[in-house]
Amino acid sequence: MHISEGVLSGPVLASGAILTVAGTAIGLKGLDYERIAGAGMLSAAFFVASLVHVPVGPSSVHLILNGIVGLLLGWAAFPVILVALLLQAVFFQFGGITTLGVNTLIMALPAVACYYLFGRLIRKGGPATTFAAAFACGFVAVLLAALVAGAALMFTEEGFFEVAGLIVGANLPVMVIEGAITGFCVAFLKKVRPEMLPVP
Repeated sequence: MHISEGVLSGPVLASGAILTVAGTAIGLKGLDYERIAGAGMLSAAFFVASLVHVPVGPSSVHLILNGIVGLLLGWAAFPVILVALLLQAVFFQFGGITTLGVNTLIMALPAVACYYLFGRLIRKGGPATTFAAAFACGFVAVLLAALVAGAALMFTEEGFFEVAGLIVGANLPVMVIEGAITGFCVAFLKKVRPEMLPVP
């Protein structure tokens, strides 16, 4: 779901950069020393998962894993996703440097939202509730990312409305896959490392 360079307007790029700097500052402030290794592994997982992508107009469709990143890290999802996207932009030309702020916001803002929406339910729910909430977390994280990407395009030019709709539609299968992956990962973590799950 990377937005390429040369697509977005200056005000949208500036707004994305400012919001990403703010989110990253909050995330770094709350990132405990003990969680740095785990954050690095999640950044690597995000990096690898989103390398395989299918271009769709000015954006692309690929696995994201922002739901589980947000669920496990909260606001720290901002610096984790920022680092992964920076490396992708530098080494593989996915997205770009000028769109780094907007692309980070597209992925990280839904991740943080899902942390607050589903974290407590996952932590305190039974097995069935945990899986359902984790599935919803993965699904909603991608849905919100597609909507934020669509909003960035529409704020650039009203003619991008159809492209924004295409982004949401094209990512529907990804939403289901991400939901299933998040559900199984969270169910496993709750059995072996429940302390990793959040308490918003």
